[in-house]
Amino acid sequence: MSIFDLFWIFFILSALQPMVRQRWLEIQRQRAFRQLEQQRQSRVIGLIHRQETMSLLGFPIARYIDINDSEQVLRAIQLTDPSVPIDLILHTPGGLVLAAEQIALALARHEAKVTVFVPHYAMSGGTLIALAADEIVMGPHAVLGPVDPQIGQYPAASVLKVLDRKPIAEVDDETVILADIATKAISQVEAAVQQLVTERMGAEQAAALARTLATGTWTHDYPITVDEARKLGLPVSTDMPAEVFELMDLYPQAMQRRPSVEYIPLPYGPRAPQRPAPAPGERHAGDLV
Repeated sequence: MSIFDLFWIFFILSALQPMVRQRWLEIQRQRAFRQLEQQRQSRVIGLIHRQETMSLLGFPIARYIDINDSEQVLRAIQLTDPSVPIDLILHTPGGLVLAAEQIALALARHEAKVTVFVPHYAMSGGTLIALAADEIVMGPHAVLGPVDPQIGQYPAASVLKVLDRKPIAEVDDETVILADIATKAISQVEAAVQQLVTERMGAEQAAALARTLATGTWTHDYPITVDEARKLGLPVSTDMPAEVFELMDLYPQAMQRRPSVEYIPLPYGPRAPQRPAPAPGERHAGDLV
């Protein structure tokens, strides 16, 4: 066997390694889903967006809620008997309003209990989906976010403020058009939020919640913590199963040359208090002579 042959064998093995590793991760994920389903007697659906290295060249692909996601989630719901509870594990920065609203409406119409698990964050469209749940289970430090629509690269609410602060004659036509779209977008999202939560919290409280979340009260990346979500009237608990966090470990971020966060991956219990170091020549009781 020549050096050239060894080079090709090394090249082939290097090319196959990412695919083998990805396939092994998929097997582990399916096993984790099955175990959680058996434990909770439910249908478990994961809507988890991370940057993953999916190609041979190793370029990370960022993911958001899109039409393909809504098709897959709707199919999973259709395959679930109305009497079977649904558990949705949600980890996403958001995405298309159309796709998120489709998923939310389908979950809201499911007859059995719907639980949304948010181990870390579910922003924007992810929060819209979470509003459809009978119970939102959040990690103690997890966050939701506002659902105010974005028009291109601008928040819809901020586009409307331009018309409030400048005479219409001084506003260019494109901004006027964007403001018209922004008005419709905010109205649509506000109505969607009310539709999802009115039955659970009443019309008046639902309208207040929709106004807070959809009309630009905060910046789009504002973190709504567990305590704040409860103050808004959302059915939030922190009884997160350990299996959900373990499942998240099977969705790693794309590897970098040097990891940004490092620690010893073991659970730490209470530590015994340490004795002060003895002064030179001094001994503690029990020290060896």
